[in-house]
Amino acid sequence: MNQKNQTTYKIALTGLIAALSYVVFTFLQVKIMIPGTESATSIHLGNAVCVLGALLLGGPLGGIGGAVGMTIGDLLDPVYITSAPKTFILKLCIGLVTGTAAHRLGKLSVCKDARAAFRRSLTAAICGLGFNMVFDPLFSYCYKLVILGKPIAELTLLPNITTTTINAVTSTVVSVAAYNALRPALKKAGLFPVVGRSIHKQPHDHNKSAFCLCHLF
Repeated sequence: MNQKNQTTYKIALTGLIAALSYVVFTFLQVKIMIPGTESATSIHLGNAVCVLGALLLGGPLGGIGGAVGMTIGDLLDPVYITSAPKTFILKLCIGLVTGTAAHRLGKLSVCKDARAAFRRSLTAAICGLGFNMVFDPLFSYCYKLVILGKPIAELTLLPNITTTTINAVTSTVVSVAAYNALRPALKKAGLFPVVGRSIHKQPHDHNKSAFCLCHLF
């Protein structure tokens, strides 16, 4: 697959990640209303799709796909609509952290050993979702403190910590399992996206160039 086709393919996959994250987050979540508030938290696998996107496509594209899908889910739900900006920022960050660990540090897409690829994908997923497990409740608390006030922020803090932790564990398992199942299948089909490395150009043949130049004179 040449560079142009790779770019088009990655853009198409980013759209697929956005659609999948929206569907998973919107229709497969367990919504939990928080007593004493009009806010809710949820157990879902939307983050798993975001991490999967980052493992396959790199942090920017995977993060954008997951962030766009789940932000649309928030915007279309009256309960979550005020959280839409926060969702976009945090899900984008999940992708960026996961992608950095997987590709910039781990060189995951060019790793040829299946066991090493599993370890690197697991480490990257833990980094991305570990980041979210810390910063989602913290960011949510500060965000709600400004938007909804201190009483709501305090009431929602513990439920957010609980569901974020559950989501981090389940999303790590699902995203790593999905990536390592898809990886050999995509490679066999010639559809595995390479991250962080340009498509190799044909090496320059100096002898051939010299031969052509000779025939110009």
